[in-house]
Amino acid sequence: MAATDKYFLIAIGGTGMRCLESFTHLCAMGMFDSKEIDILTLDTDQTNGNKARAENLVRQYNKIKFSPGNEGGNVNSNTFFSAKLNLHEFWTNYDGAGRENFNNISHIHKGDGEVKENNKLLSDLFLDENVKQFNLAHGYRAQTHLGSYLMYHGLIESARRLHQGADVKTEDKAFEKFIEKIEKAGEHARIFVLGSIFGGTGASSIPIIPKAIDNAIKIRSGNKSRLDPGAKFGATLLTEYFSFKKPDASQMASKENSVIADSSFFSLNSQAALQFYQSDPTVKSTYKKMYHVGWPSNTKNYSEEGKDTKTITGGESQKNSCHVAELICASAAYDFFSSDKGLDVEAAEYIFKSVGFENNTLQFNFNDFIGDKDAGKLFANRLGAFFAFAHVVLSKNKGAFGDKGVKGLLNRLQKEVDLYTSITDEYADGLEAFIKMFGYDYQGENFKAGWIYQVRSTAPGSFVFMDEAFSRDSKELQKLDVGKLFEDEKYHWDKGGVFGDRYDTFISTLKDDKTQPTEDQNCKTTNEKFLAHIFNALSESQKII
Repeated sequence: MAATDKYFLIAIGGTGMRCLESFTHLCAMGMFDSKEIDILTLDTDQTNGNKARAENLVRQYNKIKFSPGNEGGNVNSNTFFSAKLNLHEFWTNYDGAGRENFNNISHIHKGDGEVKENNKLLSDLFLDENVKQFNLAHGYRAQTHLGSYLMYHGLIESARRLHQGADVKTEDKAFEKFIEKIEKAGEHARIFVLGSIFGGTGASSIPIIPKAIDNAIKIRSGNKSRLDPGAKFGATLLTEYFSFKKPDASQMASKENSVIADSSFFSLNSQAALQFYQSDPTVKSTYKKMYHVGWPSNTKNYSEEGKDTKTITGGESQKNSCHVAELICASAAYDFFSSDKGLDVEAAEYIFKSVGFENNTLQFNFNDFIGDKDAGKLFANRLGAFFAFAHVVLSKNKGAFGDKGVKGLLNRLQKEVDLYTSITDEYADGLEAFIKMFGYDYQGENFKAGWIYQVRSTAPGSFVFMDEAFSRDSKELQKLDVGKLFEDEKYHWDKGGVFGDRYDTFISTLKDDKTQPTEDQNCKTTNEKFLAHIFNALSESQKII
């Protein structure tokens, strides 16, 4: 990792958006120290529920990072929310007359005589008639041959509008800012793509991204510039890990819904995709690292989760919960951004790792997520600290039960260290909102699982922390010992005596000089110093590194 490297992340489709959620939470816990990362969300479906949720999470992250005169905040080190994130949103707009389906976009039925006939004959070689006519607003519905063609040309169309300066859309301007930064980064650009390979949008887009960005830069610049050949691409190859209700005849009766992805074919799709990625010369020459993430056969059924009566093809109602496989994908982005190994190869390197499997369940420990042993301890420290912080706010200070948890913590701190009186209620509420997205909340008597609870529910074996740390019972949570979350007892906080209390001992550590923010944490605002102070005290309490 060179000091001059620039970092770019592209999240594609519903799965890519959930991977982005995991990535953002890794940033919140401090896994991407000292990095500024530009994020492009890429989808066909602007109204997609998972897309909206992921983008809102990044926006909430940026509210916490905000400082006067510096909307995106500062880049910090060795603390919570240490990375700076810049969000760019692009979608291939299939709304409006003439853009609803392939036939309309391609104008395949226009032209005279022989031209029209040849166009139809050529398209018939590759596409069934119903594939040409289904509505594209909810994605490519596992038709990757169609999707790759349309996504590539969607990006190229945007570049042409930008070059011509005519009919430029909001999403075009976002795409322009993103590729401008890649162009400027030159050989120092590291670009990582998050998406799956068994479905529609992600599977369609991953193969064409490097070429599409290269050609988009050329077109937008009027052939005066291009993607630097030294720019480095990486991607996830995430195979089947969930299923959903099989579409019935009544749902597929209309012309617009005649093609719907069927999850019973996801295994076959995954096999075919892996064969493609193994042999395709363009993919192998444009990507440096491809991370194969797979899952056992007991896939999560999203239809049962939402009790859906029909197959959800997209739109606002697609708000599937997060999965541990997506956290592994976000961890792959950490590896790609943090390591120089394998970036000087001519052909793509395919990377995978295994997780312990016992009693028909995966047994996760912290070394299974981030690289080698040292990186695993870093991950345990950061995740453990942020999870403990969440329970301090939500459980100990009852932020999930109607009280203001961050404000309660601040009030307690001001009795010990009179440093943070200038932190506003608005900031405290925004931080608490993000922590609820990470952890949990109660809406009345109903438990609402945040990201880490959702991830834990998909890993029924061991998962780093004690089962009690994931209780959903309100009484148990309010009595939870927040310093006793890890399965490994050596990471439990000190009690400060036989009859001591771990939480009180943690508060006492905040008075120690060694937990004060340091110069190398690069904290300029009071808000940043508060987060660094809490992070230091939690790290000191856990004694992991």
